[in-house]
Amino acid sequence: MNRYNRHIILSEIGQTGQDKISNAKVLVIGAGGLGCPVLQYLTAAGIGQLGIVDFDVVELSNLQRQILFGTSSLGQNKAEAAKKRLEDLNKDITIIAYAEKLTYQNAIELFSQYDIIVDGTDNFETRYLINDACIITNKPLVFGAIFKFEGQVSVFNYENGPSYRCLFPNPPEENTVPNCSEIGVLGVLPGIIGSMQANEVLKIILGIGNVLSGKLLCYNALTSQTMVLKISKSEATIHAVLKEKDAFSNKQVDFNCEFVPKVISIKDVFSKEDVQFIDVREVHELPKVDSINVSAIPLSELENSIHKINSEKQKVIFCQSGIRSKKAVSLLEKLNITNCFSLKEGALAIIKHINEQQKASTDVR
Repeated sequence: MNRYNRHIILSEIGQTGQDKISNAKVLVIGAGGLGCPVLQYLTAAGIGQLGIVDFDVVELSNLQRQILFGTSSLGQNKAEAAKKRLEDLNKDITIIAYAEKLTYQNAIELFSQYDIIVDGTDNFETRYLINDACIITNKPLVFGAIFKFEGQVSVFNYENGPSYRCLFPNPPEENTVPNCSEIGVLGVLPGIIGSMQANEVLKIILGIGNVLSGKLLCYNALTSQTMVLKISKSEATIHAVLKEKDAFSNKQVDFNCEFVPKVISIKDVFSKEDVQFIDVREVHELPKVDSINVSAIPLSELENSIHKINSEKQKVIFCQSGIRSKKAVSLLEKLNITNCFSLKEGALAIIKHINEQQKASTDVR
């Protein structure tokens, strides 16, 4: 009663409404800029079961906007670090961390266990995957997106309403839309948009207010103006997506991609011989990997820097989190440059592995 008193004394919520919140199960995909405020407010509100899906680790550049983490979280998996912080905020709810990537193999099973799905991701491939899995499992999807100083919020697949594909039938061409790690974002913006997403989740659970179904709310942080656009449902798009259901069980097919980049884990990298390490981050990005020989070729310059790539060696390409390195592998394959692998853990994994090896060697001596 004391913890949720400010909810309970609201006539629109009361004890009945708080019980609905306590019985709800919400899955949040991504514990980044958007996911952090969503998770924080839903935990404080008393959501009965909260799932967190994120395979990434906390980096120093995250702390500008990902408010669940501190310097003590650096190098930790985001889902697990978020769970630890949230359990301190509210120990009476169930929080499950899924320290793994959302894929076409696990999405359906995961979504089936929850009532509402929240999209806090930053790439189009995953957004379409989340949307289609929500349609197949018939789950409402609370969507959020940010770009520099602007943000968007909507609710898809709510009571047979429009889906993400009704707004954007097809993904943009590869490498045409940068994410925040490439173009930047105002630190407070994901906090604003994520709070709006949490608000939509609570409205859905409580059955109050006007849910943003069939509407796209656009917010501009520079002008503090909002605009709401209408989204019309496309029956043809929905039906087409449902026909693609079999794609989720096909491990050899990646969604909306002609080529599936080869991905390698840090534990397998150093077992290979004759490897060329290629850093496709921008020159200003930290930390630098200077303990091994690395070819620094930003993704934007890759196509014009083919002469720097050794065709006889196996290429391990890395960036900050594994997104740009995948794009680089796809690009190089199209240019007939083979034996390319994307390091899924990113630059920090290399530094951590080398430090551990050096420490082990020192301990032995």
